[in-house]
Amino acid sequence: MQKGLLIVISAPSGSGKSTVREELMRRENFAYSVSATTRPPRAGEVNGVDYWFVTREQFEEKIKNGDMLEHAIYNGNYYGTPLREALRVVESGRNLLLEIEVEGAMNIKRQYPEAVLIMLLPPSFSEQERRLRSRGTETDEVIAGRLKQTYEEMTYFDRYDYFVVNETVDKCADDIQDIVHAEKWAVKRHLEVPSTYFEA
Repeated sequence: MQKGLLIVISAPSGSGKSTVREELMRRENFAYSVSATTRPPRAGEVNGVDYWFVTREQFEEKIKNGDMLEHAIYNGNYYGTPLREALRVVESGRNLLLEIEVEGAMNIKRQYPEAVLIMLLPPSFSEQERRLRSRGTETDEVIAGRLKQTYEEMTYFDRYDYFVVNETVDKCADDIQDIVHAEKWAVKRHLEVPSTYFEA
């Protein structure tokens, strides 16, 4: 059985990555890995669904014990991917979707080179700012920090395998599906000609 793909999606805040992820989960043979974080939950977020919300001490203990596939600090908080669940999903043949920041994505690529890295972008910087402000959940200071972080994240652009612009959720999900289908048949993932080719 062919292993599933490990798909990493990174995106600046306001790019709509959570909405795109939800659409992909309705369409494809995807499993989603819920990340752990030390940031407090936003209104409406559910522990174990949106993130595993843990204390800083608990997160650092997981790092120490080797229980994280990757981790990074973003805006002063830890974010990371639990190792055991990630490997279980990929070995089962399903595609594992990770929604993580750029530093974590680079860590994944070093530890799991066959991962497919996709950078999801909003149509424009001004549209990103509009989306952030429309949330109504963050102060001007926090929004300014997120926009500044976008510039830093874009310095990693050329280290990704693909980028997709999220103009509409459906079109963005279509584009990511196309990438997944192409990667499934990439020669680099098949070390020899399929045995069925030579059957009568």
